[in-house]
Amino acid sequence: MTGKQILVVDDEEKMRRVLEIALSRQGHRVFGAGDGREALAIFRSSGIDLVIADLRMPEMGGLDLLIALRELQSDVPVIVVTAHGTIETAVAAMKHGAFDYVLRPFDMDVLLLAVDRALNSVVIARQNAYLRQEMNRGWDAFVGTSKPMQALYQLIQRAGPSKASVLISGETGTGKELAARALHNASPRREQLFVPINCAAIPADLLEGELFGHEKGAFTGAQKDRVGKFELADGGTLFLDEITEMPIALQAKLLRVLQENVIERLGSNRAIPLDLRVIAATNRDAAEAVRSGKLREDLYYRINVITLHLPPLRERLDDIPVLVRHFIEKFRGRSGADGIAPAVIERLQAYAWPGNVRELENLVERATILSGSDRVELDAFLPASPGVRATPARIAASDDDAHPASLDAEVAKLETDLITAALRRSDGNKAKAAAQLDISERTLWYKIKKLKIGQGV
Repeated sequence: MTGKQILVVDDEEKMRRVLEIALSRQGHRVFGAGDGREALAIFRSSGIDLVIADLRMPEMGGLDLLIALRELQSDVPVIVVTAHGTIETAVAAMKHGAFDYVLRPFDMDVLLLAVDRALNSVVIARQNAYLRQEMNRGWDAFVGTSKPMQALYQLIQRAGPSKASVLISGETGTGKELAARALHNASPRREQLFVPINCAAIPADLLEGELFGHEKGAFTGAQKDRVGKFELADGGTLFLDEITEMPIALQAKLLRVLQENVIERLGSNRAIPLDLRVIAATNRDAAEAVRSGKLREDLYYRINVITLHLPPLRERLDDIPVLVRHFIEKFRGRSGADGIAPAVIERLQAYAWPGNVRELENLVERATILSGSDRVELDAFLPASPGVRATPARIAASDDDAHPASLDAEVAKLETDLITAALRRSDGNKAKAAAQLDISERTLWYKIKKLKIGQGV
């Protein structure tokens, strides 16, 4: 555990000095106060991680200080130390939220053990609060045995144990966060937190505070100290999804964190040392993002120590049968090994899947809901209305047609029409057109080239 800031409150200067020396040797920074009022002033101006307070002091004693801290809505642990111990004072201190109660004279090792327990309790409380938020997200393991996936598994196994930064590339819906979690689980940091943050999902003016945290009073509305994602991930892994959407100014601060392994909360000049691994991801071409000014070149080289590219679903069509069965089992809560008609797999493997595995998962979930039997038939994949985005079943010929058209030709025609219309609506702006179609810009470029779209647009 990295050194913390500890406030020692005692009216005896000699005792404060003894504790300062002992705690400093443990790597902590120690602040001293002669009574509760002085302690409150220090507490309000500094990022204190732990308070050790004598129970009886002039002006304001330890119990009154404890009550005042709780009125400030601070959850900083407090260890009460006194030579006047009674059952009543112990009960009163614990009732008001004291972490521990130590009688004087005390063995210094006993007090240091109490300090370690208190600081560890803060870390555990943070982790538990974070895990409660994450527990219902339902992260699944990778599914697939195709050659591209086998190559991916091998690279994750080799890169996972290292400390090197990793840049994951891949289209939307390919499972970039899943790959980042796999890297974390294959590393020595697996017992610590994996903390993901989507840089594109948080407004630029809020992203810095989300990453670095802030001190109470750092800005209007900052009612209490807040731990940022960097600090939360200390000892573990921080996953920065859509790194190219991070503001350039914030990228410079990220580069400093990666180089110096320290952060400063907003509103503070205290350097907090960190030990974490950063994994970044993007659905853009990272080199092109550098050329277009979306990604700092120095940051690109810093995070791109190891590159992990996730194959789109259209390049691993052999995995569709096992993916479909996996999703049927997930949504029905029982085995889906025999739960899908062969004709469905044939149709699904004929589709280009611009939304990748995420699109397939959503389609299977809908089909399992609409299917009236244990066996999912082709008609369960038909769209609910003409407004539903194209699916394999929609663009394929009906089983009732006597002379069905070529599936590839129908898919190409429909995709050409949709892309051409989107490009016209956006005056040729590829990024806006991709957003309208709910696909990545990289996928749009791929389809424009494949379908030879562009003349006359």
